[in-house]
Amino acid sequence: MRPLLRLPLLAFSLTASSLFASAQTIQINQQNKTIAINTTDEATATADIAAITIGYEIFKPDAESAAAEAGKLSHAIMDALHKTGVEDKSIESRNQYVSRNQQFDEKEDAAHRALRQFRAEQSWVVSVNPENAAAVLRLAQEAGANQSGNIEWRLSNRKELQAKAAANALVKARAVAAEMADGLHVKLGMLIYASNEAPDVHINFPVPLNGRVGYGSAGGIGGGLAMQRVQILEIRPQTIREEATVYAVFAIE
Repeated sequence: MRPLLRLPLLAFSLTASSLFASAQTIQINQQNKTIAINTTDEATATADIAAITIGYEIFKPDAESAAAEAGKLSHAIMDALHKTGVEDKSIESRNQYVSRNQQFDEKEDAAHRALRQFRAEQSWVVSVNPENAAAVLRLAQEAGANQSGNIEWRLSNRKELQAKAAANALVKARAVAAEMADGLHVKLGMLIYASNEAPDVHINFPVPLNGRVGYGSAGGIGGGLAMQRVQILEIRPQTIREEATVYAVFAIE
């Protein structure tokens, strides 16, 4: 049998860690008859965290008024989030600044441009349970968060899902090795070496709120009455998939 190259051992989140640790000293050669398998499998779970982008953008004639209005909006949005039960530890600041506006519509007249000389923007990422995402988003928008809506779906036990994907790949590797052993008319023995590659995260289905969704006035804390006439959005958590590739070597008898 052709000699097999020994690959470096990577971290593998399975209960058989002691077996994999011992594989570092195993020599795979013609005297050590083996079957080597490289397989990929996955594991899926429903996201249990909705990381919502909450933010605002306003335009004012000068830096002072832009900063003052930004402060009012910032506190109003935070108060709205706190009223929904969101704790400070679940709120992460992303960006905040006041700057001179460099982008104008060619159709804007001088008077309109004069009112839009400075731009203020601020945003946060707010992590909540998926079932609360729509309510949190709506109340934030009512408070003036006119640049909100993107949701990043996360999983709190991601490591467990990664381990499950690796375990599934290893089960698949043994099944393939068993079929090969049958074809060679030999008996498949114990697993003597295994390694895994760092998996990539894939999310099935498109994001329900892709991009920014705005309600109310861009110049202040408005839009509450308009929001009352709009039914709350239907938001459903996405399926998260973890993929793992496993290189496994089995002894044959």
